[in-house]
Amino acid sequence: MKKTLIHFIIFLLTSIVLTSCSNKKNDTKNIVSNITEFNDAVSNAKPGDVIALKNGVWKDAELVFEGKGTKEKPIKLTVEEKGKVTLEGNSNLQMAGNYLIVEGLVFKNGFTPTNAVISFRKSREELANNSRLTECVIDNYNNPERQYQDYWVTIYGKNNRIDHNHIVGKKNLGVTMIVGLDTKESIENHHKIDHNYFGPRPTYGNNGGETLRIGTSHNALENSNTLVESNYFDRTNGEHEIISNKSCQNTFKYNTFFECTGTLTMRHGNETLVDGNVFIGNGKPSTGGVRVINETQTVINNYHVGLTGYRFRGAFVMMNGVPNSPPNRYVPVINSKVSNNTFVNCDHIQLCAGSDAERSQAPKTSEISGNIFYNNHKKNIFTVYDDISGITFKDNILGNNMESGISSGFENADIQLVKNEQGFLIPKSDKIKTKITISPNIATKENTGVSWYSKADNYVALDSGKTIKVEAGINTLFDAAKNSNPGDILELTSGGIYILTKAVIVNHPLTFKASGAEKPTILFERMLAFEIQNGGSLSLENIKFDGEKSPDYAGNSVISTSKNSMTENYKLFINHCDFENFIVNHSFDVLRVAKGTFADTISIQNSKFKNITGHIAALDTETDDIGAYNVEYFIMKNNSIKDVQGTALRLYRGGKDESTFGPFLEMEHNVLDNVGFGSKNKYEAALSLYGVQVIDIKNNILNNTKGVKMNLVVGEPVVNILNNNFYETDKLDVTGDENYNVQNLWTFNPGFDGESYNLLVNSPLIGKGTDNLDLGLLKNTKHLK
Repeated sequence: MKKTLIHFIIFLLTSIVLTSCSNKKNDTKNIVSNITEFNDAVSNAKPGDVIALKNGVWKDAELVFEGKGTKEKPIKLTVEEKGKVTLEGNSNLQMAGNYLIVEGLVFKNGFTPTNAVISFRKSREELANNSRLTECVIDNYNNPERQYQDYWVTIYGKNNRIDHNHIVGKKNLGVTMIVGLDTKESIENHHKIDHNYFGPRPTYGNNGGETLRIGTSHNALENSNTLVESNYFDRTNGEHEIISNKSCQNTFKYNTFFECTGTLTMRHGNETLVDGNVFIGNGKPSTGGVRVINETQTVINNYHVGLTGYRFRGAFVMMNGVPNSPPNRYVPVINSKVSNNTFVNCDHIQLCAGSDAERSQAPKTSEISGNIFYNNHKKNIFTVYDDISGITFKDNILGNNMESGISSGFENADIQLVKNEQGFLIPKSDKIKTKITISPNIATKENTGVSWYSKADNYVALDSGKTIKVEAGINTLFDAAKNSNPGDILELTSGGIYILTKAVIVNHPLTFKASGAEKPTILFERMLAFEIQNGGSLSLENIKFDGEKSPDYAGNSVISTSKNSMTENYKLFINHCDFENFIVNHSFDVLRVAKGTFADTISIQNSKFKNITGHIAALDTETDDIGAYNVEYFIMKNNSIKDVQGTALRLYRGGKDESTFGPFLEMEHNVLDNVGFGSKNKYEAALSLYGVQVIDIKNNILNNTKGVKMNLVVGEPVVNILNNNFYETDKLDVTGDENYNVQNLWTFNPGFDGESYNLLVNSPLIGKGTDNLDLGLLKNTKHLK
């Protein structure tokens, strides 16, 4: 018995040693230095082999990783050292086979030569199954053509896992990550997408900016069975569908959406489960939660805080549908349940959203129950667009100060907010019977992505660099800009004369401002003074631009974007500047933009424009009518605009696509005097707006001027025209949607004292603003007799 026991122990120890040696052998990296060595290693790879890319830059490397591993012994593609291998230029990766693992790749400084950076297939017939993509990075790997479509990760096959990846900065057309269902081998795939960090994606300004899409409209009735769990979506703002669910039986659990301007959207497909996710808005504009369309959807246990979005970007949206809708349109909401969700200081709950002549079927046999709504600054956050008799409301709780406007199913309670150990504000009340918890599996910035690659923003703000004094002279501004760093402030001598024979190139954030009260003057002898290129943003403060030396060419402008496509969104701020004497035979614009460029913000404030043959801002180059436009937020406040032959603003957004909610226009306290009468102003308006989604025009004076033309053609535009004076000015001309708000459109003689536009003491416009201030310029503190 004793011998037998000894022999057994020796056998066991020998087995452990042999197993250890075997595992050690399998973990040995076959380090390859170039594509030839890589291809040889792949062609000879056996189960358990590990292929590692040698440290360094792999440029224009199109990798095809295929093989047949086993569950116990997968074939792995990795790197010599994580963070020390980058794939750049025109590089990509295709996977095909079984039980493959890809780990540690970094794609940056380039773009894919095909339609995907990483694809789980080599061809439609050769897919990857039972495989894993982990700890990989795709960072700003964008095609330089903004409207050129590609994807970053395309997932096919079955039973694949995509986890702990760092994916940030998609800026050209195309979804960041897709699950493809275009062959039967990829349907009912049971993929798992978990613990990925999806970093900032800027507003794209067109359809096609989703971060994750599962299926397409062609797969609306196919089961995908994909699990999306514990991922962190950090300011993924491409369009209003952050996630676009377009297939059936998918699950979204424990994901965090941080300051995302959009929603998790059940666009097509049925039987979706949205459970235990967190949506954090922090009061940022257009931040949203969940949008429900289609049948048998379940939305439970989600937490929402500080979301401000409305319409399709509400904190919660339940859509109207199309009667007898085909699967790829708007299937009505039927047999769906929304329960035990928490909404803290969220502004909009939208029911029967999108109701119109086509989307005329309201939700039915559905339930909204056991939800908690707390808001310390709004009384009613519910908007109902159609019949809600098909929705059962029960056991919902509102804060004491709130009302729903819905006849039953809501009870008020004295709610207190208590911060939990995770830092979330949790409503507490004797009437809340079910404990509100945030899952320990919830995604955080720290537990997603990779540990060896920084999540820090690379964004450089205007006015964040050093101040550089620039002496007056010829091309001193050009030279200073050329030698500047991102965020620098170029300070011009007060009263100095600056002459440009070269256009100043702005390819990173730069500020130009006067050193004192007297404006320096910029004269230029080229077709433009400043050109904003990819990566650039521009701020101009207290500067005078004079057209005295400008040439008489077609296409002149003071400021222009690059004529080439720009993947980087830019910003333009003009404050306390003067633009005068741009009078040529051809039209001369102040701002002209090119197709394929997009501004997050253009702000023109406290400035003067006089004697200009073109437009102040021509933002109308996206004429393909596919929903694209040139700027998200346009702000024009407290400016005087005199003797301008073109428009003060031409802003265009064509097409009927509803995937975006811009442009937004704020126009307030301006004076337009003799604007729009030029023979080359084809718009025959002082302000020409087409397809603009949010319009706020108030407290302006239009004097002897062409009028305002608005064509309201997309979605449900929000239009407020409040307390404006049109004296000897064409009438307001509105076509399209008739649901707009006009109040106090006066036609009084304003009573100016001259070109300073101070109101005389007997002016009828004194104190007539929505803010109880005078109409027109805000500088008016005295009224002359």
